Amino acid sequence: MAKSAKETIEEFWRIQDNRIYSALTDLFAEEAVLVDPFFGTFVGKEAIGAFMMKMNQEMQTQQTHFEVSEIEGGGETAWAQWVAVTPQGRVDGCGLYRVKNGEITYYKDYMNAPTG
Repeated sequence: MAKSAKETIEEFWRIQDNRIYSALTDLFAEEAVLVDPFFGTFVGKEAIGAFMMKMNQEMQTQQTHFEVSEIEGGGETAWAQWVAVTPQGRVDGCGLYRVKNGEITYYKDYMNAPTG
């Protein structure tokens, strides 16, 4: 039995806590779409994998990581409220996810404008 959307996104955040973003690639479907507010839109597992490899380096260079505060979902959709922790401060955001058969098919992040 495939994981629910909420279970899949909980796994996503357990993996992301290790700050090895490329390890997230296996959670995405082959035809998945990922929309990042800074880096753009990535279509397909291969493109998402390349983006996640870039995130490994980018987040380390920027001394930034993410912390999830809440995950909720039902059916094939889930959302997570999170904060980006940066040297300049904290930025609130959320992710919206669509999951089918335990794989992420769509993921889009939204975030507040930095303060200060």
